[in-house]
Amino acid sequence: MSEPPSGGPGGPGYDDRRVHAARDARESWSSPSQAPAPHSAPPREPPLEGPLHALSRAAWQAVLVTGVAALVLGILVLLWPGPSLLAAGILFGVYLVVSGVLQLVSAFGTHKSTSLRVLAFASGAVSILLGLFCFRGAMQSILLLALWIGIGWLFRGITQTIAAVHDRTAPARGWQIFLGIVTFIAGIVLIDSPLQSVAVLTLLGGWWLVVVGIMEIVTAFRVRRHAQNIPQPL
Repeated sequence: MSEPPSGGPGGPGYDDRRVHAARDARESWSSPSQAPAPHSAPPREPPLEGPLHALSRAAWQAVLVTGVAALVLGILVLLWPGPSLLAAGILFGVYLVVSGVLQLVSAFGTHKSTSLRVLAFASGAVSILLGLFCFRGAMQSILLLALWIGIGWLFRGITQTIAAVHDRTAPARGWQIFLGIVTFIAGIVLIDSPLQSVAVLTLLGGWWLVVVGIMEIVTAFRVRRHAQNIPQPL
């Protein structure tokens, strides 16, 4: 009797893995539960951010940055009032020079009359000279800054008091008269003793910046909490 072929079933070289693999493939294709899934729909894109949501998110971030900057600046002013006052005097000189140059440029505008050109040219030249005077030394810049603030408060107090006295229908008329008188007196004190007064104002300004910075930081987190309730598509 002849021997079975070596490659047939039961032979020494027979490998039944191909048979089982082919049978499993037929069963998987015939079973409906294991049929290949149809082409799935593409994933939905997240909704775009609406203008109201973007505005609310940017608002609390801007308020937070402003509050942190005011708080840091106030702490620096309270820790180093002397250098802060000196820096304020230098910045005031820079402001006078820049504003003077802009006034000189605007004096040559074609839309202005001759009298307005002369006035703009004169005020620009004076502003530049005062700004250069600030750069001569720290005391000159601080003195000029104090006098500038004092004269401004003096005129503001006069105009505010007169306007409140003559306008009987003005809201909070009594408070406006009171604030006008206080501003007028503060201007006189600054003009009379500018160096001592501006040193006190530096400390008051430092504390004011600290308080304003803390309030703005708290406000920023409140705005953030309310902004989270706004739907993103809005």
